[in-house]
Amino acid sequence: MIQIEQQYKAIFERIEKLLKDSNNTENQNAKGYVELNILSDLVADYEGQNYPITKPSLTEVIKMRMTELGLNQKRLSELYGVSTSRVSEYLKGKSKPTLKVAGEISKKLSIEHLLYLGYNF
Repeated sequence: MIQIEQQYKAIFERIEKLLKDSNNTENQNAKGYVELNILSDLVADYEGQNYPITKPSLTEVIKMRMTELGLNQKRLSELYGVSTSRVSEYLKGKSKPTLKVAGEISKKLSIEHLLYLGYNF
């Protein structure tokens, strides 16, 4: 078990070295195959405890989709059928969209319905 960041970094460097030899990932009989798998499991456990990945908020997802689709707040407000100031409130987390607007967000930005309803995937 990795206990400190220094150990984590050393093991991570060793993993990177092992990955340079494709035999270690493709051939179960390779010298580094077992070592790579054990070290990878240790790193995964350490990262899960010390660097957990959190579920993004609806605001973060909307901003990401805006960037991906090249949308600004004005165009977003037109898509939602709400004022630009309301969109600004959504993006700053000051208010949440109504269920009707949330449905429009889901459809027009292709955001999973369950995300804004608070469910995990």
